[in-house]
Amino acid sequence: MNSSSTPPSTSGSSRLFSRGSFLEDSRIAGVLRAETTGGLLLIAGALIAIVWANTPWSGTYEAIRDFKPISEPLDLGLFSLHLDLSLGTWAADGLLAIFFFVVGLELKREFVAGDLRDPRRAALPMAAAVGGMVAPALIYLAWNVTASNGGPSGWAIPTATDIAFAVAILAVLSTHLPAGLRTFLLTLAVVDDLLAITIIALFYTEELDLAFLGLGLLPILLFALLVQKRIFRGVLLIPLALIAWVLVHESGVHATVAGVLLGFTVPVLRRDEDSDKPGLAEHLEHLVRPISAGFAVPVFAFFAAGVTVGGLSGLVESLQDPVAIGIVTGLVVGKAVGITGSTWLLAKFTKADLDDELSWIDVVGLSLLAGIGFTVSLLIGELAFGSSSERDEHVKVGVLVGSLLAVLLASIVLRARNRVYKSLWEAEQVDKDHDDIPDVYQTGDHDPATPPA
Repeated sequence: MNSSSTPPSTSGSSRLFSRGSFLEDSRIAGVLRAETTGGLLLIAGALIAIVWANTPWSGTYEAIRDFKPISEPLDLGLFSLHLDLSLGTWAADGLLAIFFFVVGLELKREFVAGDLRDPRRAALPMAAAVGGMVAPALIYLAWNVTASNGGPSGWAIPTATDIAFAVAILAVLSTHLPAGLRTFLLTLAVVDDLLAITIIALFYTEELDLAFLGLGLLPILLFALLVQKRIFRGVLLIPLALIAWVLVHESGVHATVAGVLLGFTVPVLRRDEDSDKPGLAEHLEHLVRPISAGFAVPVFAFFAAGVTVGGLSGLVESLQDPVAIGIVTGLVVGKAVGITGSTWLLAKFTKADLDDELSWIDVVGLSLLAGIGFTVSLLIGELAFGSSSERDEHVKVGVLVGSLLAVLLASIVLRARNRVYKSLWEAEQVDKDHDDIPDVYQTGDHDPATPPA
């Protein structure tokens, strides 16, 4: 049964964090379940790296991270391919391209058939994402505007939100977020990822080779032609994706951008009689997400998070660097102020109210949770200051400390509200007529503005 057949209601049109359609909420719940597993693996990979890097065997960890499978550039006559990368760099440039391919698929689906398709529902997560980037960046720059050794160049580090890490924390806390808050959290993270990859492409590209960039667009266009023609054979698509990655990497643009562009090309809607079934974007997302969440991101975390702290004195010394201070305050204070503040301003100017079952403390809790900046924050830190540099080590300390503080504060707020969340979540599971659609989606107490998935 399609959720679009549920009775119309106008109650959600002026409500923030209102419940969407059943199919959309179900899809988002499934995505967050998958991200939970990936987030737990991510945390495990990071913890192993941190512990290993602070043992007498730290040299072994560094040797593995810095090992180059290809020892020198590949000479192809007219040009060379600079693929002589360390394992750590392969993880950042290569494996994260898989992660950003999934991001591209999510973005395409959200803009074509999800919440971002409807301006009314898109306004909240987009405003929150922008506020959640601007405020941390400004706080970081306030600490580093006069800092030496390129300190201001790290302004984008505290602007990212790690959705996998965040939902893993929710699972550990056993917090049952209601549908409206789940939708907001995921859509916020999707918009956040779009802004992050835009920042990487525009502000962290030092040298641009237009010839390689132009060549890189060719396999992307051919990939787009094949998927739009519904030719889905991996033997054709995977080589094109790899060629696109190599050429974009050689152009000077961070290679993860290739992943997002490839994801954007995949069609969302079906053209056959099974239009109610998942399209190619959702199908590919189901196939690739386990690889991204279960392997690519945890391996990157393992290679990126291994910082030798040097005991309490080393930790204190690292946190005295304005870069680390800016990151910690940006993640903890900036995210909370930016997301909560932009949401409040949106409510003020549109005269929209919070959904009846929620309060502003819920917005603060989610804003604090969004202060968990890990995967993309570590990536931007490497781009800003260079992998394994002293400043990059301070970045890692700042990201880890800021994320842990965000976890602690968010846990306090969300656990205090967990009884309310559990009650709302349980109400969303009731299906008295046994038609596989919870009754709350059939009482008119939902927002019809959300298009069917």
